[in-house]
Amino acid sequence: MFASLITDVLNISYLIHNPWLLLLFVFQAWMFIDALRRQEWLWAVFIFIGFGLAAILYYFFVYRAAAPAATQGFELPGAQSRARIKQLQSQIHHIGNAYHYFQLGDVYFQKGKFAEAEKCYRSALERDPNDLDARAHLGQCLLRQKRPAEARPLLEAVCRENPKHDYGYSLMAYAETLTALGETDAAFGVWQHVVENHSYARAKVQFAELCLAKNQPGLAREQLNDVIKDDGHAPSFQRRRDRIWVLRARMLLRQAK
Repeated sequence: MFASLITDVLNISYLIHNPWLLLLFVFQAWMFIDALRRQEWLWAVFIFIGFGLAAILYYFFVYRAAAPAATQGFELPGAQSRARIKQLQSQIHHIGNAYHYFQLGDVYFQKGKFAEAEKCYRSALERDPNDLDARAHLGQCLLRQKRPAEARPLLEAVCRENPKHDYGYSLMAYAETLTALGETDAAFGVWQHVVENHSYARAKVQFAELCLAKNQPGLAREQLNDVIKDDGHAPSFQRRRDRIWVLRARMLLRQAK
């Protein structure tokens, strides 16, 4: 089906009579690329096989949900972040302190430009080596670039200094790092600490995956059921944010039975 649609899109005479199909195809490609950039793998599959409908759902439930709350109406993709980048680059040019480099790194990180974000975080740390936020975000940036061995000492040091840093997100990134390195016993303990102190669906699902890998289906079911139960009475913004993790929880729950 998808191949035939591509053939239709490339057929000029067909486009003349069906211009909406070209717009839909471009929109789908835009959402598909965005899903890959955000590592939303399930959404990427749904968009690829579901054509327009899945792309529209992704736009409202993921793309728009991740946009700044102040955004009103429709604007060109990335317009606000481009303006913020220019503002920060100007501040760096005139002031150039660690804070502005850190802020610029966060903008690049949110856009999925991890190489640029890494440079900014490192520049921030050159100016303030004790910046805990910059160290934590650099570790997460390295993890996103599939460099867990480099991320580990940064995240380990941050979590040792402040286990509650960034509302538990740094500890969760450290658990993800240990999991990626295959240190499952150490990762198990860190994940357990995260889920005992925070209610993040993302953490509970990843901990459940590790439980299944370690042949502990009962503990996995407990975490997955919590995710589904919490989603039932969560505020709308949280449900949009956690939608992909709730979907994964439902899939894993079938495997854990």
